Amino acid sequence: MSTTLTKTDAAYQLCMSPQCAATFGIDEILTTCPECGNLLDLSYNWDQVAVPSSLRDFEARWSTRTNPLDFSGVWRFRELIPFAPEDKIVTIGEGQTILQQSDRVGQFVDVNSGNLHLQYEGLNPSGSFKDNGMTGASTHARMMGAKAAACASTGNTSASLAIYASTAQLFEVVVFVGSGKIAFGKLSQALDFGAKTIQIQGDFDDAMAQVREVCGQRSIYLCNSVNPFRLEGQKSTIYRVLEGLNWEPPDWIVVPGGNLGNSSAFGKALRELKELRLIDRIPRMAVINAAGANSLYELHEERGLRWNNGDVDDALIESFYDEMDRAERRASTLATAIEINRPVSLKRCLRALAITDGVVRQVSDEQILDAKAQIGGGGFGCEPASAASVAGAKQLRAEGVIAPSDRVVCILTGHQLKDPNATVAYHSSEAGAIDAKLSDAGVDSVAFPNRPVPVENEIEKILEILD
Repeated sequence: MSTTLTKTDAAYQLCMSPQCAATFGIDEILTTCPECGNLLDLSYNWDQVAVPSSLRDFEARWSTRTNPLDFSGVWRFRELIPFAPEDKIVTIGEGQTILQQSDRVGQFVDVNSGNLHLQYEGLNPSGSFKDNGMTGASTHARMMGAKAAACASTGNTSASLAIYASTAQLFEVVVFVGSGKIAFGKLSQALDFGAKTIQIQGDFDDAMAQVREVCGQRSIYLCNSVNPFRLEGQKSTIYRVLEGLNWEPPDWIVVPGGNLGNSSAFGKALRELKELRLIDRIPRMAVINAAGANSLYELHEERGLRWNNGDVDDALIESFYDEMDRAERRASTLATAIEINRPVSLKRCLRALAITDGVVRQVSDEQILDAKAQIGGGGFGCEPASAASVAGAKQLRAEGVIAPSDRVVCILTGHQLKDPNATVAYHSSEAGAIDAKLSDAGVDSVAFPNRPVPVENEIEKILEILD
């Protein structure tokens, strides 16, 4: 049964299905609606919250950064994420990320000078955007007195959950990863931060199914993006994008699509900001799949799946997944952070696409790695999945969907050192002799290699190369 709520409840959990709309208190640990099985949102009675009249009011906190909550790039916007008492908030300095104009990448994408911006989430404590959400999930876990927490992960979620647990000494952590489906840069973090790491003989989708079962049976707090409190923290990326653009919305926000938590959170943030009259228009959003893990693209662009005001065609989704199972088609891409076939936030993302008049595209691993090289050449090292945003923006520009005059923000979700092997393989490949790691992934050529130059250990030979 849903909870009876009153106007004194500033925050509550709400079934995302408008046809159900069941409500629950924030003192309940839920990942799906007990009445219909859909995911939950955090919802707010905004008249019970001291929301500023202008986003510029948040600038006052730049001068009070000795307060840990004002230092956080998530919690300095806490009036827009108002579910937690301040004394319960768990922060480790997340969200100190930057929006950077990049004309080099803009030239690669083919937009006008000054119009391409990179939102670099790799500067978070664990090196990825996941910290934006994990501070929210960890805060709610603390509010609930959780003794143990768990997640399934392609790497970044496990690293983030482990660093929060170890830094804040919160609870025991168990992470589930797929066999052979995690970059060593990420696995090393989970191991180093003390998480109990269970490697499932399967992929992320298998790990996700198992962790949900385990959490249900053992009353362990689940920290994947099914958790609505985690997505509340991930809304903050949008606030920092607006902050970096002097509070003016861009024309496009382009984001990689894996489990679809980011795109879901972005759509929710933009809708709330518009409803609160803190922005006057909502930018369009593009979600970019890797071609080897393209469920959203197939369903949205090829088969016409839409939010339809919550009346989502579940039969179409199940038919697609059954077809995938019969063909034994597993996700396969060098962009391991988005190597996911069954995104848990699929319906939330469909809603976000409806809110933003959004589009979905797929890009090949070659496109991703070439974009990654251009991003790196402009001074930002990112993991492969991040570069899907730039590769997708370039494709949308070539199609004429993005105009050269449009102001575009591409989200870089993780740091280069999350997966250094992919970077070294790309730049070490000789013409006509692609590195085995790339070849196995179907990459036939690299467009922008910066190959190391071998030389004899003689000063004359070295100087010859420098001439």
